[in-house]
Amino acid sequence: MHIFIRMRKEIIQSITIPEGIEAKIDKNLIFIKGPEGENKKEFNTNGLIFEKKENEVVIGNENSTKKEKKRINTIASHIKNMILGVQKKYEYKLKICFNHFPITLDIQKDKILVKNFLGEKMPRKLKLLSNVEVELNKDIVSIRSCDKELAGQTAANFENATRIRKRDRRVFQDGIFIISKEKTEE
Repeated sequence: MHIFIRMRKEIIQSITIPEGIEAKIDKNLIFIKGPEGENKKEFNTNGLIFEKKENEVVIGNENSTKKEKKRINTIASHIKNMILGVQKKYEYKLKICFNHFPITLDIQKDKILVKNFLGEKMPRKLKLLSNVEVELNKDIVSIRSCDKELAGQTAANFENATRIRKRDRRVFQDGIFIISKEKTEE
């Protein structure tokens, strides 16, 4: 017979809110507003303390299990990324590479067309996510957003749209690839 002892301990994290940034909590939703824009996100905070005290956000539980500890750390990381995003936007840079056919991009309001990819007659379409700025400078595409997830997903959508299937990748090296992304500072 095995006896399992559940280890429970008090885990409370507090994230300080820098000057010039506003944070507001409404049940499971957090709104963060700063000089570069605003972010909002909803978290699963069932059974957790999730509140704003003066100039810090407090997340935790007095009797935490391993799962609750993971959830607390994940929520804290998301909030830190949101604060960094409203201070300075996240930026991804992509490079347009081609050997065979010159690729051109047509940026419209809510979509981007990748024309002449591998000589295809029909352009490939990308849906542009909201609150994301896309800028084209010759063969470099810059993506900026306050929300790290939106900026990263937009960059991934570019790479996905120009993925080559049923051809040898060693020969057909055309595409749009991420060359740099901004690292978060802690």
